[in-house]
Amino acid sequence: MSLERKCLLFFGSALMILMFGAFLVVEKLGRELVKNTTRTRARDFSAAEVLRVHEDAIWSQGLENEDAEFKRAKMLGLRDTLLMENLDKDIEYEILALEEPENGFDNLPAIPPPSDQQEISRLEELRNDFRIRLEARIAEDRPDVARPMNLAENEPMSQLGPSLATPVYSEEGPVEDRYIYYTPVFFKVECMTCHSPRGSGKFVINPDLDARLQAEQYPFRVVKVTMPYKQTHDQTTAIRAIVVALGMLIVAVTLFVLHAIVRYLVLYPMYHLRDVSDAITHGDTNQRATIETEDEFRELADAFNRMLRHLTETQDQIQEVNKELDARVDQLAQLNLQLYEANRLKSDFLANMSHELRTPLNSIIGFSEVLQGIDSLNDKQRRYASNIQKSGRLLLEMINDILDLAKVEAGKMDVHCIEIDLGLIVAAQADMIQSLSEDKNISLSVEVPENLPKAYQDPNKLGQILNNLLSNAIKFTPEGGMITVQVSDMENGRFRLLVHDTGVGIAEEDQPIIFQKFRQSRKVLDGEGLTREFAGTGLGLSIVKELAKLLGGEVDFESELGRGSSFWVVLPWRLQEQKPMQLGIPASTESEPQPTTT
Repeated sequence: MSLERKCLLFFGSALMILMFGAFLVVEKLGRELVKNTTRTRARDFSAAEVLRVHEDAIWSQGLENEDAEFKRAKMLGLRDTLLMENLDKDIEYEILALEEPENGFDNLPAIPPPSDQQEISRLEELRNDFRIRLEARIAEDRPDVARPMNLAENEPMSQLGPSLATPVYSEEGPVEDRYIYYTPVFFKVECMTCHSPRGSGKFVINPDLDARLQAEQYPFRVVKVTMPYKQTHDQTTAIRAIVVALGMLIVAVTLFVLHAIVRYLVLYPMYHLRDVSDAITHGDTNQRATIETEDEFRELADAFNRMLRHLTETQDQIQEVNKELDARVDQLAQLNLQLYEANRLKSDFLANMSHELRTPLNSIIGFSEVLQGIDSLNDKQRRYASNIQKSGRLLLEMINDILDLAKVEAGKMDVHCIEIDLGLIVAAQADMIQSLSEDKNISLSVEVPENLPKAYQDPNKLGQILNNLLSNAIKFTPEGGMITVQVSDMENGRFRLLVHDTGVGIAEEDQPIIFQKFRQSRKVLDGEGLTREFAGTGLGLSIVKELAKLLGGEVDFESELGRGSSFWVVLPWRLQEQKPMQLGIPASTESEPQPTTT
């Protein structure tokens, strides 16, 4: 939902709630006004009727000629005009009373009680209020009359009592669109000179009687006024409808003005900023926000322009840096190609020179063995010939490691897979290296479970992996140590070949580089000189890692300095035939490799 609709919805809802509350207040006040107006009209009419009845009784006594009758009629007409003006002619009235003393009152006709029990109950409630009010009036007019209440202990409470200004009345309705009003007629002391109780003679206030007993001597009459209610109600309803219509008009006008304010003062600046932002998004960075409202939106536009200028400057700087980076990337790419080419030439050279390097070494080793067999040599000459043989064999082993690694990197090492028995392969390698372990008094044990399935792997590569791991373990295990070889089925189409030793271990800081070429542990080299006893190039574990990848597996280890090491190789039971890959480069970029044979 857009901001414009949200503002209209929220402000409109708030105005409707406020207006609805105002309508409720107007409705309540209207109802009270109708009742108060109707009640006032009924009270005025009852007073006028009581006055008319009283005057009729006065003028009806002692009239002897027509002039007096004419004067009375004229006076009554003037009184009716004054009192009955603007009163509805449909108003009805009736004088009601309850049971009175047996003799009644002078000059007051006897009125039987109403037949409606509900109306009798209403008159009884009015009589109680009437007596209380009359007692208060008697106590106020005649302070010499005894008081029924003794509140000497709380003198301020003696001043409390019903207010004489509050009218005593009862009302009902509207009933069938008519309003019914009941009000008692209060008689003053002067009135009792003519309306004293019959048989009592002249009405005399006895100071010995309290106000309550004094009030019971007064007659009780109620004026019942019945008047139409519908006309006043209809007028009030019409006024209420006008107020509601005006309220709805005010809400509509307010929403219209609010919509105009929101659109011209809020939305138009936002639309302008949105258009400028869209233009900048599409590449037009020369656009700028222009808002001349002299308010917060102008400050926002200025901040937007500053941000855009800073963005443009930063973009220019980034473009310059990108140009420099592109130039350096080109240089690095050329250097990388040169290094790759040099590495490829090195690998090709080493792979191709395997025969040329091994042939003279084999001749040297062979002639050293011949020299050792000559009987005419003395001990010193025989020792020299033995040193030549040992050095030649060590050099041949180092050259074989370098050439094997070079062949793997060059992608020229073939894999020849056959069905093999892992137990036989492990036992054969253990027997071949048994002499080295016996020279150092190292215990070598082999743990191969029975009923292992046949493996479809290259036995030569697998034997070379195991030979390198065992040679490495013997090299770095002191005399009296232990080496264990384990084979286990991992039950996911793969098996694990593990070699565990109790040697010197590998320091934690050297573990990340242990599989790198020509790298050995610095802790070992700087320690007791174990590597001096078994010299090497640091290629054994590198060759193991490359051969494990070539056979579709991976190598890993656990080691702790001074506690020994555990190296294991995880390989598939059946190796899928695949084309050899040159290190880091797909085989398709090289010359077509030789097919894998089994």
